[in-house]
Amino acid sequence: MKSIEAQVVNTIRFLAVDAVEAAKSGHPGLPMGGAPMAYTLWSRFMHHSPSDPTWTNRDRFVLSAGHGSMLLYALLHLFDYDLTLDDLKQFRQWGSKTPGHPEYGHTVGVETTTGPLGQGFANAVGMAMAERRLAAEFNKPEFDLVGHYTYVYTGDGCLMEGITSEAASLAGHLKLGRLICLYDDNEITIDGSTKVAFTEDVDKRFAAYGWHVQRVADGTDMQAIADAIEQAQRSQEPSLIMVRTAIGFGSPNKQGLSAAHGSPLGTEEVKLTKENLQWPEEPTFFVPAEVRDHLRSVTKKLEDEKLAWDKLYATYRDQYPQEAVRWDAWHSNELPTTLEADEALWQFEKPVATRAASGQIMQVLAQHLPNLMGGSADLNASTKTYLKGLGDFQAENYQGNNIFFGVREHAMGAIASGIALHGGLRAYASTFFVFVDYMKPTVRLAALMGLPVVYVFTHDSIGVGEDGPTHQPIEQLANLRSIPNLHVLRPADGRETAAAWLAAVGRTDGPTALILTRQNLPQLPGTGTDAQKGAYILGREEGQAPDVILLASGSEVQLALKAKQVLWEKGIDVRVVSMMSWELFLAQSQTYREQVLPSSVKKRLAIEAGHSMGWHRFTGCEGEIISIDHFGASAPANILIEEFGFTAEHIIEKVVQLKEN
Repeated sequence: MKSIEAQVVNTIRFLAVDAVEAAKSGHPGLPMGGAPMAYTLWSRFMHHSPSDPTWTNRDRFVLSAGHGSMLLYALLHLFDYDLTLDDLKQFRQWGSKTPGHPEYGHTVGVETTTGPLGQGFANAVGMAMAERRLAAEFNKPEFDLVGHYTYVYTGDGCLMEGITSEAASLAGHLKLGRLICLYDDNEITIDGSTKVAFTEDVDKRFAAYGWHVQRVADGTDMQAIADAIEQAQRSQEPSLIMVRTAIGFGSPNKQGLSAAHGSPLGTEEVKLTKENLQWPEEPTFFVPAEVRDHLRSVTKKLEDEKLAWDKLYATYRDQYPQEAVRWDAWHSNELPTTLEADEALWQFEKPVATRAASGQIMQVLAQHLPNLMGGSADLNASTKTYLKGLGDFQAENYQGNNIFFGVREHAMGAIASGIALHGGLRAYASTFFVFVDYMKPTVRLAALMGLPVVYVFTHDSIGVGEDGPTHQPIEQLANLRSIPNLHVLRPADGRETAAAWLAAVGRTDGPTALILTRQNLPQLPGTGTDAQKGAYILGREEGQAPDVILLASGSEVQLALKAKQVLWEKGIDVRVVSMMSWELFLAQSQTYREQVLPSSVKKRLAIEAGHSMGWHRFTGCEGEIISIDHFGASAPANILIEEFGFTAEHIIEKVVQLKEN
């Protein structure tokens, strides 16, 4: 008779096989090969609570190879999470809890949305960093309140992606010893053997990054896997455990072949595989009673561990009441009531670049939000995002809030998401706006997951000047605005920048991108908290109704205000609307939007130093746009701004034409 553990492993395999077969879509190969490794981890090592899936000190499990989602769904079901057998039977179907790739916030127990390879690996680095930061802040000699591991299940595809190299390099530098990566080393990708494209020595690569590396020769040897995990837990460095597995294990005709990767095995092959592994052909989705009984005892032990932590936590709160208050504040999504009232947020008089205004504001924010944590991609001096006096997060000092990401934009974005996913910290990340292209996938996934990450993107336009078209954003604004659930904010001066930051840190259901200037901008009369509505009237018409509405964002708002005065003298009554954020404006009531942009006024002109895409929804068929729909050039910023038509004179000219037509 097979051991109970072998039965559990086969149960996981065939729940995956049957689900993929029923859906006629999916990836059976990974769960079939990786089931022993995953079960060993979940049953012998992971501390987690099926009854309380968001337990603060749970170990995190990240399935970076998200295409193997049925492996995770089978584990969640068998370990008594709120995922039923009927849910597994609805794999990849409309409205189900078991989508094709794991989705955070959609399925219980899913720690992050994965599928784009390498993203989960980098998210896990962020989670491990958050764990170390919170442990350094709150643990006491007799109270290890925070002390969990972050486990990553990764495959060949993840390790080929560049984001993984970026994240692994930083993790090694930071000596994140509680980060353990289980590498499903099956030597197969969609195109076949890894020999066609991936022949590097992964062992030596990760050792060079500063990782502790082990090899397990047989992915079905659960004791060898357990021994390797035990060694990894004792390491002071992040760990990579290379486990040689066979994709599609047990399939007589598809084991070890790419054919097992992304397609159902097929009716006949499923039958042969069940015969080969001595599993009943019917019923499908079969879970033996002894497997249920065994896993009940495992989950009972897990819940006992959770109860022990609860008692520790209660004693901690009694003995350290001030720390407990801070703990609650750090884990709360609410802003302190003192923040918006802090006059230091709004103290701007002289011209200042909005990137510099943002830096000033961040120092104020950090006084009210001590769990604000982040950094830049080697650009602190330019993006002004360093938090003074809050220390540097390094291997020798995990109590710092400033992260030096190095020149690693892609990993930076995913790590910031991992920090936000972990909880207890407010994450931000910063780079030049044009380099958002390097981190677009991570921004998109943050928006998909609804993570409150703040991105600080500076050097926002041709105002970059002499660095030329490689560093001058053109299409990036339109690109970001096309991402659902991402708020894009381009403030016009210091006070609007303060409003933008308040909107960003006050948001709990998605990320925010702050788009900031390199060049100085004047402080404009009337700016302030109203900017949080996305758009508002900054320069009101003199008469009953405007002849023309000028809409502008960021550095172009000042130009619209200058043009307004001259146009009045020419007999044209103009309204100026500062449009810091399309998304915030469109979230306002229809009544408010009509007040700001009355539908009766058809003559409209939008001004923005970026691509025109999207502005037509606000200007209408009778409106015009002053934009830049081509690449920039290398020259002093003031020259470029004039040459490309971002002047009050050009605005006046266009408005006169509009009025006459």
